[in-house]
Amino acid sequence: MKKFIYSLLSILFSLSFTANAQDAIEVRFLGNAPDIIDFAWSYVTADEAAGDHIDDEEEECCTNESLNAVKHALEAYRTGEPQGENVTFTVDRKAGYIRYEYQQDQYSVVSEMCYWNESDRKHKLFACKVELLIDGKRLYPGQFDGLEFYRYDPATRKMSPVDVGIEVEYHNISYALPRTGKDITVTRWDDKGRATQSTLKWNGRGFTK
Repeated sequence: MKKFIYSLLSILFSLSFTANAQDAIEVRFLGNAPDIIDFAWSYVTADEAAGDHIDDEEEECCTNESLNAVKHALEAYRTGEPQGENVTFTVDRKAGYIRYEYQQDQYSVVSEMCYWNESDRKHKLFACKVELLIDGKRLYPGQFDGLEFYRYDPATRKMSPVDVGIEVEYHNISYALPRTGKDITVTRWDDKGRATQSTLKWNGRGFTK
């Protein structure tokens, strides 16, 4: 089971936090402004768009596999095809929110993506998080947990990694990106499995505790 868990996490972690190692990601879209599908698609295909190549065959295989999880879910959504087995894929374009979940037994790998309109009404903040949950709610902490933020600049049509005023922690801490509202809910578990919650408040450009 542990091998299965880390295999799943390797796929989504590589997708979200290794595939986009370059400083800036071009956001490709039609119309006047990108929406959550445009941000997510640009994010998961960033290496492909940049023409990156990996010489080592085994590493290339791992990277290609890592791109398939959310990318395939997005492709299925865009073409109206059914999602894969054990996959739940939620898209709320109006709210600017996506949730991907792959569940096996009591374990589920969850990736959330969303964006905020910044107070200058020009820039946007995009976030992606990945974590493993037990019974759909309790964090199974590990080295592959992740939360990243990118700021989108409409002048360049690119988004770049950005400091949003908080220090992201990973040990026994889960971050729930907002589908409604603008704040991030933080759940912290103690050694006895008891949970307490706090909120990271959106201030128009970043977050405060």
